[in-house]
Amino acid sequence: MNVDNLTQVLQTGFRVTLGATSSLVEMLQDTQKRNENLEKIQSELSQLAEELAAKGEVTEHEARKLIDALINQQSGGFNRTVDTEPTTIQVTTPETSSPNTGSVAEIQDLTQEIATLRTELENSQD
Repeated sequence: MNVDNLTQVLQTGFRVTLGATSSLVEMLQDTQKRNENLEKIQSELSQLAEELAAKGEVTEHEARKLIDALINQQSGGFNRTVDTEPTTIQVTTPETSSPNTGSVAEIQDLTQEIATLRTELENSQD
């Protein structure tokens, strides 16, 4: 490892720690600053969750393609058509969602509809 690189990493780590400590002290002293920082962290976590969900979706589709290719290869070229188009997933953030949207009955209906669609998809693939 390069000595300059190690020094730079240690210096950056020190600065991050110092900045975090300074922010923590500000948050403890000023309630408005605390609320601003908590909102900032919450929005960043929401954005991170959206990015991870999108990445997980792509990974899921790639894994599905790989598994289907392996199954087709083992079954002697048995072809089945698989929709490889990515599905759009909408993740709501605290700014766009209201806490009382929907009801338990609606969620149960949607869950049942998803289960029915999944069963139909599996039947059509067989």
